[in-house]
Amino acid sequence: MASNIKIAVDAMGGDNSPKKIIDGILVNSKENKDVVYNIFGDKDKIELLFPKNFNKEIFNIFDTKNKILDTDSPLSAAKKGKDTSMWMTIDSVKKNESHVAISAGNTGALFVISKLNLKMIENIEKPALSALWPNKRNFNVVLDLGANIECNDKNLVDFSIMGSSLFKSLYPNDDAVVALLNVGSEELKGNHIIKKAYQELQNIKNKNFRFNGYIEGNNIMDGEANVIVTDGFTGNIALKTAEGTANFIVKEFKESMTSNILGKLSSLINIKNLNKVKKKLDPRLYNGAILIGLNSPVVKSHGSTDHIGFSHSLNVCIKVVKNNLIKKIRDNISK
Repeated sequence: MASNIKIAVDAMGGDNSPKKIIDGILVNSKENKDVVYNIFGDKDKIELLFPKNFNKEIFNIFDTKNKILDTDSPLSAAKKGKDTSMWMTIDSVKKNESHVAISAGNTGALFVISKLNLKMIENIEKPALSALWPNKRNFNVVLDLGANIECNDKNLVDFSIMGSSLFKSLYPNDDAVVALLNVGSEELKGNHIIKKAYQELQNIKNKNFRFNGYIEGNNIMDGEANVIVTDGFTGNIALKTAEGTANFIVKEFKESMTSNILGKLSSLINIKNLNKVKKKLDPRLYNGAILIGLNSPVVKSHGSTDHIGFSHSLNVCIKVVKNNLIKKIRDNISK
């Protein structure tokens, strides 16, 4: 690998693009001097967002006026041609011109275009969409979050291996502890698929992670396990429920602290602790879902995040490349 990490960026996906994308890149580039950003989108619009005399060796802009809309179906998006900003972004990784791809655009389209171009890692049947969730100790890797509505036992075992590899790429000094999301922690609970996956994970000889059995939804954030594995249907519902709950708590807390003079005084006295809680619940700080199982990593930024959130998803790109995520998955899936 070259000394510089090269990130292929779809500049036209998500809300308020390309402005938030370029603003996020500028923030990220101040902290990461060894990164080259290959940017795909409307060059006329993008160049206006950069400062004058910007470094063209770090920021490479590839012009295209064609983009995929949030309203496009995955199939119609793939049929738009190879000159959309999203397709060109993925193609840059396919051609080894970039190490990792990122988009804040249409999730379904990104999944289909990535799978068409990058293909699967050998011995893995399905890719998975994974993301970071905060827990009491640090963060969880949770997967699958919607890429696969139905999964068999092999898929869940593969997700365990891929998820633990991702966790070790992001947190190389911590041990990966895998748990299967289930309706109970007892060994007899669950359907036949999850029971079979449980038995296989108990017998698997893989030093990359420790299997901790089942975990219930109310224990996900305890930190006893840090790689939470489930099918895409259950995972997506859990994700949306967690996001909604966090937003509700933050909104109610803010209103209670500003609705009267006593609340305002209390918030001033406890400003340090309040900021700590606010930071822990700030979704921008763990923005960046990773589509894993393909021959190159693809990161999906939340479409509604701002430039700070997008910069954090660029940090995810950097970590998975620096710590050889794909090699870790290949090595562990073959054991």
